[in-house]
Amino acid sequence: MSLRTTRRAPDLPRPGQGVWPGLWSPPPSVVRARIAESLFRRAVRAAPVRVELPGGQVLGAGGPAAPAMRVHRPDAFFRRLGVDAKIGFGEAYMVGDWTSAEPADLLTAFAAGLTTLVPPALQPLRRWVERRHPESDRNDVANSRRNAHRHYDLSNDLFRIFLDDTMTYSSAWFDGCGGTLADAQLRKIDGVLDYAGVRRGSRVLEIGTGWGALAIRAARRGATVTSLTLSAEQRALAVRRAQDAGVGDRVAVHLRDYREERGRYDAVVSVEMVEAVGAEYWPAYFAAVDRALLPGGRFGLQSITMPHDRMRASAGSYGWVHKYVFPGGLIPSVRAIEDTVRAHTAMRVVDSREFGRDYAETLRRWRERFLSRWDEVAAIGFDDTFRRMWEFYLAYSEAGFRVGHLGVRQFAAVK
Repeated sequence: MSLRTTRRAPDLPRPGQGVWPGLWSPPPSVVRARIAESLFRRAVRAAPVRVELPGGQVLGAGGPAAPAMRVHRPDAFFRRLGVDAKIGFGEAYMVGDWTSAEPADLLTAFAAGLTTLVPPALQPLRRWVERRHPESDRNDVANSRRNAHRHYDLSNDLFRIFLDDTMTYSSAWFDGCGGTLADAQLRKIDGVLDYAGVRRGSRVLEIGTGWGALAIRAARRGATVTSLTLSAEQRALAVRRAQDAGVGDRVAVHLRDYREERGRYDAVVSVEMVEAVGAEYWPAYFAAVDRALLPGGRFGLQSITMPHDRMRASAGSYGWVHKYVFPGGLIPSVRAIEDTVRAHTAMRVVDSREFGRDYAETLRRWRERFLSRWDEVAAIGFDDTFRRMWEFYLAYSEAGFRVGHLGVRQFAAVK
């Protein structure tokens, strides 16, 4: 789906009303809407929030200073929740059925309660009613390219506006030191490179180029880097950035799936790419890393993580983030990563570190920068629905890291 109203990339659908097909028409089910309203009212009854309805009614246990949710169109809001709460809640924000002055604070307060919106007695029925991932989102070679295209080929200019100067789209590592976002991103990159043992003369494979910051940093250590991406727009800018940094002769960026790589390397690095692989292909992903590593080689991995039981419970369900932001993905647990490495490779995990709270801070800075520079985003062709969608995505993610539903971890593995 193209999310821009102008300047569309090749092969994306025509912009205009077709960008958001059917979004403004709430589902017709009255019965489901009534059930959803009843469940929602019960869920927020003790929550430390204020849910303000038309006519002055206020739900929730929060006082005047509590995070506020203003429901402007209750009928449409509850119809969306009734058909699919996981998708409808975010879609209702996209169209303005509800708003919040500070959605990250609101979603943080909601986080625990919203996960238990369905009563425990009805939890076993979720597998029968929750929407499943469409077949087109499976991460085989062809679909992986299409899934990457839907997110990372939106526009290099978009990401340049809200990211820091390193153009790094993954968690920074502040390590309690504060400082600028760019400084914390370089600390994170150095941490992954150190885990992988990258030094002068190292032959490095990077799975997931981004816009080249890690490859450039590794090349400045004296390494030669082969970097793989599925995004044509990312590749073009990463190549140019490596050349501008004076390391273009030591960085090669290829439009290539990790399963197609046949080189052998001293080190492999990958930052927040495994989340897009999908559980079905985790064995193939880690086997590809193992195949690429020479004996004694090291692997530096950074991954978003979630608790193992939560990962298992959500593995097959299709949510708002899958539909609008990251199709086909699944966030792994630490246990899933370690078990897959043990079962499908000759590597062993020898070290790791967790810094999930730093991701919350990273996302906060991205969101504030995105909103403060919205005029620049709009100027390259994105509409107000996209603005609300992106704000919700960043706030929703920030809330997950704030409350510990999500984490981020770097791993060091040795073959």
